[in-house]
Amino acid sequence: MRLAELFKTPPSAERGPKPSDNELDLFGMTHPGKVRTENQDHFLLCTVHPQVVVHATSLPMPDELPLRGQRLATILLVADGVGGTSAGADASRLATETITRYVSSSLRCYHTVGSANENEFLESLRTAALEAHEAVRTDSVTRLQGQSTATTLTLGIVVWPWLYVVQVGDSRCYYYAEGKLRQVSRDQTVAQDLIDQGLLQPERALASHLTNVLSSAIGASEARPEVTRVDVHKRGSVILVCSDGLTKHVTDDEIAEQLRTMESAEQVCRALVDRALERGGSDNITVVVGRARKA
Repeated sequence: MRLAELFKTPPSAERGPKPSDNELDLFGMTHPGKVRTENQDHFLLCTVHPQVVVHATSLPMPDELPLRGQRLATILLVADGVGGTSAGADASRLATETITRYVSSSLRCYHTVGSANENEFLESLRTAALEAHEAVRTDSVTRLQGQSTATTLTLGIVVWPWLYVVQVGDSRCYYYAEGKLRQVSRDQTVAQDLIDQGLLQPERALASHLTNVLSSAIGASEARPEVTRVDVHKRGSVILVCSDGLTKHVTDDEIAEQLRTMESAEQVCRALVDRALERGGSDNITVVVGRARKA
């Protein structure tokens, strides 16, 4: 599995304490756009905690027990169904549900982050994506009589102070810090593959139809999960995950400016979706934003 690490990693002494739950500012929304009659995007925004479920006890006040443990992870996920039929919506829904089940059943892996056994966590991320891939392909055969169906998957998992991004397809994950916006994920499109091989100039790719042709997708003939790790310890930095319904209409510079002046995760999500709608809203639009507020 490919693991890319972006940006300089500071000494652990410079990171400060882990943000508490009430310091997190999280919001996500999806919109069908102005052209599509159906929204084939799905998103997930959640925190992961170990939890004790009391089924029976002789204790007099079980409600006062510490039943919910400290946050292990924060998850931001966007899946964009491929194709113009309801099968695309089914694929993105099924991929999101599969990922949710997987992350809730593999809590022990979170404790390996940053340790000598971190490969166990990295492998669990790849496995989660491939399980979603297999679930969508199985659904295509058993329920849809072989009808082709697929979805993108951009999964960001923050296990402080690291953000791990699992990428399949061309939805995107951005990281904004210190006035700079960086695309963490790599678009898995034929155009981007040709750019990486030196066979296509980036400026020519914008006008190429190959920009919209996926080279890897959940449920397609091939899914190649790529994992990237970023240190996100800086307070006030922002993680944004979105479908291409946003980036078709809003440039990276405009996204950066919106994040620079953001008042809250909800406000900036709504502002970005409104901007995409003002410019035609030619596709479903999904935006998920998360940050730790400055102390």
